[in-house]
Amino acid sequence: MSIIKAVEQITQTGAAKPWYQSRTVWGALVAIAATLLHGFGFDLGSDLQNQLADLAMTLAGAAGGLVAIYGRVKAQAPIRGK
Repeated sequence: MSIIKAVEQITQTGAAKPWYQSRTVWGALVAIAATLLHGFGFDLGSDLQNQLADLAMTLAGAAGGLVAIYGRVKAQAPIRGK
């Protein structure tokens, strides 16, 4: 199987997720922030960095749910079954 077909299969099966649900993305953002803060004299330990990444994922998930609810409330057309 080619790489392109594998990526298409993963994308079509719903295995792909939004960037804000990725622990890797949030971990990288926290690591970047920790590095910048360290440059200004603040030191974040690895435990705090992990906690911040978990908190960011939780908040992003909650925000996504709220946006979905808001979108449904403001939608002009009703949801219709088959």
